[in-house]
Amino acid sequence: MATLCVTPFPSFTLAKQLLPTKLPSLKLNYRAGRSLKTTVRSYKVLIEHEGQSTELEVEPDETILSKALDSGLPVPHDCKLGVCMTCPAKLISGTVDQSEGMLSDDVVERGYALLCASYPKSDCHIRTIPEDELLSLQLATAND
Repeated sequence: MATLCVTPFPSFTLAKQLLPTKLPSLKLNYRAGRSLKTTVRSYKVLIEHEGQSTELEVEPDETILSKALDSGLPVPHDCKLGVCMTCPAKLISGTVDQSEGMLSDDVVERGYALLCASYPKSDCHIRTIPEDELLSLQLATAND
């Protein structure tokens, strides 16, 4: 049986330096008025689903599916891992990163995506499609 011990202090000690070092001092020259903030931009994603168009603001680090579900949009989904292919969509415009999904490169190049594995990289226009449409393409490219 293993025991995990968690303490608020590190389990190592730092040796005290007894002799002074002759290192040059480091000076930082900060100019007032220069902003050091990093701005994370959300993207506008227009989703056409069952004849309705819904515009969402999606952060670059969240999937389009998670934002759609959080917004109450009843898009089909199951595993949320990019494997089951129950959240297919056709990318009308824009770009997404779907490197975590299981679609073949050929299908991705044709503009298809899985919403659960799609992270926006620009403003996008997406239309949900029947699962059969994507499965037939994925199987056709698997046989090539």
